[in-house]
Amino acid sequence: MSKLVPAGAALVLALLPTTVPVVAADTIPLNATLAKNPFAYIPPQCWTVTQQTPASTARNPCYACHVDAPEPNFARDAALQTAYDFAETITENPWTNLFADRREQIGAVSDSDILDYVRHDNYRAPDGSIILDAALDKVPAAWDVNADGSWSGYRPDVYFNFDADGFDHAPDGTPTGWRAYAYKPLPGAFWPTNGSADDVAIRLPPAFRERADGTPDLAVYKLNLAILEALIKRKDVPIAPTDEVALGVDLDRDGTLGTARKVTFAYDPLNGVNMDWVGRARAGQEAGTAHLAALLFPEGTEFVHSVRYLDVAKDGAVVAAPRLKELRYARKTGWQTYGGLRLQAQRELIEAGRNPDDPEHFFGDIESGMSNGKAWRLQGFIEDAEGALRPQTYEESLTCMGCHGAIGRNVDSTISFGRKLDDDGAGSSWYRWSAERPLGALADADGEYARYLKENGAADEFRANVEALARFLGEDGSLDSSRVETLSQSVAPLTDPSAERALALDKAYRLIVEEQSYNKGRLPVLAPLDKAVHKSVEPGQPTGIETPITAMP
Repeated sequence: MSKLVPAGAALVLALLPTTVPVVAADTIPLNATLAKNPFAYIPPQCWTVTQQTPASTARNPCYACHVDAPEPNFARDAALQTAYDFAETITENPWTNLFADRREQIGAVSDSDILDYVRHDNYRAPDGSIILDAALDKVPAAWDVNADGSWSGYRPDVYFNFDADGFDHAPDGTPTGWRAYAYKPLPGAFWPTNGSADDVAIRLPPAFRERADGTPDLAVYKLNLAILEALIKRKDVPIAPTDEVALGVDLDRDGTLGTARKVTFAYDPLNGVNMDWVGRARAGQEAGTAHLAALLFPEGTEFVHSVRYLDVAKDGAVVAAPRLKELRYARKTGWQTYGGLRLQAQRELIEAGRNPDDPEHFFGDIESGMSNGKAWRLQGFIEDAEGALRPQTYEESLTCMGCHGAIGRNVDSTISFGRKLDDDGAGSSWYRWSAERPLGALADADGEYARYLKENGAADEFRANVEALARFLGEDGSLDSSRVETLSQSVAPLTDPSAERALALDKAYRLIVEEQSYNKGRLPVLAPLDKAVHKSVEPGQPTGIETPITAMP
């Protein structure tokens, strides 16, 4: 269900202590690089009960993350679907919030009170400025790890003010370089029906946004993003009619410089087949400072991901709330070749075999973020007890390393961009989710969500979302194939909660915020999951899943 060594800095393991300090105290200083739970990178979902009794059918939510990936992702971890591959030192489930009974507390919070809370924007001030950025001008001592009086980590600079093409702008109209995109969320936790709404934006370095002479050019930026999409998806990407002569690049690879209407994917460098960036990035490519490879992002690529509460619109529709639960940020800081990534994966396997019960080690802190050992640095901000955003602690950031480390689902340590909706060449998928363009309007054209329902027999990893599942059950309690088939028209019945459920999930999460008990789990649950989640497992305990699913549609 999880991987003992999901990611990390295997190249320097010889320099590290053999164990991570474990702290028994109830509280840890915000800026400490210590963890009560050094295995926090193994997420709560990996403790799911997949088989209620030896005679019952085993359900499989695990394949959403653990699959056999193509190179240069060398995880190929589909076999982890068959066993709880934990260390002997982590037999007890640390995510105790899954078993907390907060039903009485949830019921004590009125709908009006929670709506007032989630509708208060804790990220942007009334003038459009970023509250957290202003707080970092005078960095609190508890956040200042190196005690130099300034903040050396990511300064939030996305305004969530996206235009019709998905480009973000500051209040004065200045473009920030961020561009939002719509994507198909992984089945399970990322559906709003299971607790949160979100949006994601990408930003490439300045060279990718400029002509060869250094002049900013939006058309050049769009083309480089299309080239990147082709590389990550390994497929052709439609573009607006483009003059290849002016760029000096054969985008459609038809052998002539003319008018291109697509970026043609072609990557086989061993046989001299490659692609080119355009604008100033092409000069960087020739100079070796802007790399290009299939399934890898160029150095300097950034992602920003907001995780939000759920709001209820006047028409009763559930939408993303102004209030952020978290702001997540990632930046690719360097370049690793296929060969380098293969060597690192081999070393990680050797280390895992040598010290199977040791947790993975990650470098970083509250101020500079955390390295996943694969050229990415991740950083996050989360609500304090009063609801203001603060930097995540080392342990809170450690939870990011599992999903953005060595799991088969990843494409260069990321997930969402490889799942970006296909474009028609006119920017049709470059937008953020909104009431006008909701996630629920998507069609499950490839049958991925329908398959998840059938393989997992549930609408979430914990089999606790009875509301969504009930929409697909027949009178005898089994999946109704005709109802499941409706997902090919709209995924809303599966992804969108009722207003009642949305507000209950908001209330449940707000209680975790007030407790500041993120280290016990930050997923909102409406009732204890005593039968749905293991409280303890034996090392290598079978899940009951005998034949793993190696890949998703």
